[in-house]
Amino acid sequence: MICLILSLIAVAASWWWLASPVTPARAPIPAAGRLDCVSYAPFRGAQNPLDPGTRVSAEQIAQDLAQLSRITGCIRTYSIDNGLDQIPALAQKAGLKVIHGLWLSSDRGKNRYQIDVSVALAREYPDVITAVVVGNEVLLRGEMTAPELAATIRNVKSQVRVPVTYADVWEFWLRHREVYDAVDFVTIHILPYWEDFPVKAQNAAAHVDSIRRRMAVAFPNKEILIGETGWPSAGRMRDGALPSRTNQARVLSDILALAQRDRFRVNVIEAYDQPWKRRLEGTVGGHWGLIGDNPRDLKYPPGQPIGDYPLARWQVGGGLLFSIAVFGVAVACLRRKPWAPRWPAWLAVTATAIAGGILAGIAAEKMMLESLDPGGWLRWSALLAAAIAAALAGTRTVMTGESLPTLLSLLGPRERRQRDWGTLALGIALIVVCVIAAEVALGLVFDARYRDFPYAALTIAVVPMLGLSLLGRPSEGARPLAERLFAALFAASSLYIVFNEGFANWQSLWTCGLFALLALILWRARDGQSQGS
Repeated sequence: MICLILSLIAVAASWWWLASPVTPARAPIPAAGRLDCVSYAPFRGAQNPLDPGTRVSAEQIAQDLAQLSRITGCIRTYSIDNGLDQIPALAQKAGLKVIHGLWLSSDRGKNRYQIDVSVALAREYPDVITAVVVGNEVLLRGEMTAPELAATIRNVKSQVRVPVTYADVWEFWLRHREVYDAVDFVTIHILPYWEDFPVKAQNAAAHVDSIRRRMAVAFPNKEILIGETGWPSAGRMRDGALPSRTNQARVLSDILALAQRDRFRVNVIEAYDQPWKRRLEGTVGGHWGLIGDNPRDLKYPPGQPIGDYPLARWQVGGGLLFSIAVFGVAVACLRRKPWAPRWPAWLAVTATAIAGGILAGIAAEKMMLESLDPGGWLRWSALLAAAIAAALAGTRTVMTGESLPTLLSLLGPRERRQRDWGTLALGIALIVVCVIAAEVALGLVFDARYRDFPYAALTIAVVPMLGLSLLGRPSEGARPLAERLFAALFAASSLYIVFNEGFANWQSLWTCGLFALLALILWRARDGQSQGS
């Protein structure tokens, strides 16, 4: 009973700390003011601009613009495809100005269409469209040369009466200075999270200011508009840059306060979360919005404290129930087979209850955020289910004095396979965890940029397995080949990932620590170990 009470206190205290709201010194969206400008894309849910058949209705855009008119007087667009050519007319009705973007690529025919429609809109709505952005990051993508781009800008400039610019990451302006001569003002993107050397949230505003001043020195005769800056509210860490709701609020409030103090214009990316971007940039790509996708609620209502876990009440409740369930399994095992377990067994049960109680809610939230397609839902739901099964079945196994089963005892010759349902459930959980963890480890080694770290679910699974591995007495049998291979993969991957991701990335360090523990657990396995101790 004492162990259960301690577990419940640990879970409740941890969630009190995790879910404590923060009231920033400055609100991300001022209650008595509005943002200069916000990037706007109207796509919701499964709508995808990469699908040529996608066309957003005027009614949907009008709903968004009515909402945005309450927090800003200006929106920035990027294209006229998929129904976005309707925006200037609808923005006029909503009382919004538009920094109109036309999309350039390597397709010259599409470029001509974008230019023709954009020029026509700029002439038709001169009181709405305040500037035309001729291309977005086309140099970064390598789809046009700087001379081609400069010629295109001059072509558009000759046909419209509003200022014309080009938008790209700040480094590319320095690499292609000839574009500067063609534009009326310089539009730069400064995204501290995506820098080659990612910047922490607390240093993001200073980084933006430093780059802006550097660009002002390099291009002294024209205005420098920060065309994109912001911070993601969810996704994987990059070095010390942590996406979170509180960090997003902090970065935006710091940058906007700086802009107000030094009187420069800022366009925030972006108005709404865009789920389709997750296909290109992973989980983090879909969570740059000031407003969620569904429901379309403002993330930071003025005057309200901000927390990283808006569903914390459900998460802490689920965590407490998880801890109770773990101890319920332990007590049920004692009633079936009365004996006096040693204190290390109760310590293992307590560790399992605390780890699962704290992290189950986080693992469930990560599963919902990080599952994009059916394959993603299958992977992360299977990992979470295996983790829960490992915690419950592992508790049963440690209380009955048995050991962690080997893969051979589950997949080997029929006469050697386990038939006990509890051991079988634990073994299946072990297989699922090893397979998914191996896929994650290899992905983080060979294609890491947009991959998430499933530290929460892995911890729930690894803690009970580690307890069983340490408490069980390995038999004299040889190490099974499957366990040796998995152990080698996890050990080698963890070393590479730690150095590749950097020591400031705690999500990486945590995940690699779990890989190392999995390697230890599997390396300690012996053929026949599951027969008991």
